[in-house]
Amino acid sequence: MTTTTYEPQEANVGAAAGNEVATPKIEVGGDGRAARLTTEQVWHALGEASFAVISYVTPSGAPRSSGVVYKAVGRRLCVAVAPDSWKAKHISMSGQVAVTVPVRRGGLLSLVFPIPPATISFHGTAVLHAAGSAEILSLSKELQSLLPEERRASSTLIEIVPEGQFVTYGLGVSLMDMATPAKARAYVPLS
Repeated sequence: MTTTTYEPQEANVGAAAGNEVATPKIEVGGDGRAARLTTEQVWHALGEASFAVISYVTPSGAPRSSGVVYKAVGRRLCVAVAPDSWKAKHISMSGQVAVTVPVRRGGLLSLVFPIPPATISFHGTAVLHAAGSAEILSLSKELQSLLPEERRASSTLIEIVPEGQFVTYGLGVSLMDMATPAKARAYVPLS
């Protein structure tokens, strides 16, 4: 099996024009699979993205999902929500969530062709921090873009800590190989 180096095109998505984003290279084997997709590369992709879908279960057992804007801080994702929101109420009941983060692929080609995003999925524990809590205040500098100062005193922070492993689809493989699930899917340990 031969191994080549592939630098994903989507690495610069979200960067301002003219600004390069440092991206770890992903090794791709001769069969097209991401040969060495690492935990660091997955966290880098999570840090570059800012939108996720969080799924949880209501107290009556009904499934629910919500789109959220998040900020990766260390090895966790932080989401600011209203204290009386369904997310805050329902997630606090079980503390368990499933998260899927779409990672845009294809650069300019995605404006012309229907190229689906790559995804990073995982389950995790969610801890809610009340408005004005020490946890929110200690992270205030890192969360400035997510939590403007006028909302810090009134927002609940959901801190999501991934568990198990990351399941990725289409990350670190060519656009053509995204059509083959066996090549496009990878299981990456959290550490």
